[in-house]
Amino acid sequence: MSLTIQNGDITKYDVDAIVNAANSSLLGGGGVDGAIHHAAGRGLLEECMTLGGCRTGQAKITKGYNLKARHVIHTVGPVYYEQSKDESRNLLESCYKSSIKLAIENSCKSVAFPLISAGVYGYPKDEALEVAVKTITEFGSSLDAVIVLFDKEAWRIAQEKYPELIE
Repeated sequence: MSLTIQNGDITKYDVDAIVNAANSSLLGGGGVDGAIHHAAGRGLLEECMTLGGCRTGQAKITKGYNLKARHVIHTVGPVYYEQSKDESRNLLESCYKSSIKLAIENSCKSVAFPLISAGVYGYPKDEALEVAVKTITEFGSSLDAVIVLFDKEAWRIAQEKYPELIE
């Protein structure tokens, strides 16, 4: 399959699943999480209220509701400075692995990922991008995957570090 990096709005992607960089309540928040909840509509919030939250590094799946995507995979990334650098990396890798596992278990072939934890959770964008590319390449090889970057700095870093993946 394939991995590309694009600059765009993840809520607009017509894929089997989009990944939401959620908070542990799964009830919406800022950034990507707020944009996805807003675009998906009330049904997403109502389903998320039945899930009992989610632990850091884990993932849960819902319907896509008003999104073009059939599913939303919610994963809770680490707040970068709340644990050691190695533990932050392990938790971030786990977000991608858990999301990929749920995508495959739910027969998803195409998945759009945000840059998990690289916003208000403070993960350095270059390191977050490295973890995303490495983990998706290693564990998501059966998927058509795209990393969707909204942030200008992250997009600049991606163009410099991964020109072969830019689309």
